[in-house]
Amino acid sequence: MMMRTLISAALLTITSSVSAMAQDAVIINARAWTGTDAGTVENATIVVEDGKIVSIGAGAAAPSGSGLTIDAEGNWVTPGIIAPYSRVGIVEVGAESTTNDTSASGSTFSVALDASRSFNPAATTIDVTRIEGVTRLVVVPNAGQAPFAGQGFIANTSGDLKTSVTHPAAFQYLVMGEAGAARAGGSRSAAWRYVNGALLDARTYPARYMSHDQGDSLRRADAEALRPVLRGDQPLLISVDRASDILEVIQFQEQNTSIRVVMVNVDEGWIVADDIAASGIPVILDPFDNLPASFESLGATGRNAERLIDAGATVAFAYMDDDGHQSRLVLQSAGNAVANGVSHDDALKAITTTPAAIFGLNDLGTLEAGKTADIVVWDGDPLEVMSSPTAILIDGVAQNLESRQTRLRDRYLSLDETDKPLAYDR
Repeated sequence: MMMRTLISAALLTITSSVSAMAQDAVIINARAWTGTDAGTVENATIVVEDGKIVSIGAGAAAPSGSGLTIDAEGNWVTPGIIAPYSRVGIVEVGAESTTNDTSASGSTFSVALDASRSFNPAATTIDVTRIEGVTRLVVVPNAGQAPFAGQGFIANTSGDLKTSVTHPAAFQYLVMGEAGAARAGGSRSAAWRYVNGALLDARTYPARYMSHDQGDSLRRADAEALRPVLRGDQPLLISVDRASDILEVIQFQEQNTSIRVVMVNVDEGWIVADDIAASGIPVILDPFDNLPASFESLGATGRNAERLIDAGATVAFAYMDDDGHQSRLVLQSAGNAVANGVSHDDALKAITTTPAAIFGLNDLGTLEAGKTADIVVWDGDPLEVMSSPTAILIDGVAQNLESRQTRLRDRYLSLDETDKPLAYDR
């Protein structure tokens, strides 16, 4: 605890300006989980220059004049954690509509909506999420009146008002299954007819919009916004749970090979695990989803992740129960996956290297020379619920380890009770 306090004070001084420039740094005495074929490097020295990792090696001496030095004291060091499904920063108070930009149920647009325009890097949830080791967020909008929810984005958790959003319009989100059926007229067949009409609208844009603004499914702006999905420039995240719905998505991918499909949720994925693996479609799931919460997830089980990974599927983990405030619990989700048969290495990959690969973040997700220095130093096993970061770098910048909650804790934990207001002096 003393080491964490001292490092936190040092980092607070370094990051007194939210627009701090990347500084040179070295991390010594690290148990570095690299996420590469090098595995875990004991007694590692990690050198950072200009926001990049320039070297990592066992027992290497720290270069002179390396700037900030962080002694990991033999503890775990990992790449920054990536939350691959989150709504942090686009909702502050879920029940207060003025602070909730997750969906636009009153809008006539869907595909064309850009969720990054709603992001608030100064939201209190950003600090809370960062100090748990999450350095990158994949922010997913929620669907309004139509199955298409709009374009999600990728942001870091630095809180910088100007540079937090690193990849606007990074992907498109589509809800199918029960949610898609409800938004397309009441049945799954209506939802798929809507999607097929939307693809036709995008493929024939702008010709069919020359004389009017409506296509089979989409308005002009939505049809234009869907074209990057058809070209494969934007992944298409599709939310499904039921095994039969998953097979429909696999068939959809086979019929539309240029589209980069990613499946989300897949509570019954284990039932068709071999089909998912053979399709090559990555999945993002929450290992916490182990009970049937609806008719489309009657087959939910805590061993879903293990069975999918054993089948050879590409799997990333998220925490989806309260994605607007508790995305930081992605680490706990990963830990629970380990308790249910997933290997420790696979669980760490599912919150670092795998989400980086899914979203084309080629400079993130591993500790190796040339990669962006998103690095977390821990005081224990990252997947243990009581472990916490003692130092965090984002783009090579040391981050503040404080949040509104920690400041309130410290304020009232050390409150001088001898000087109470009169109302309490009884």
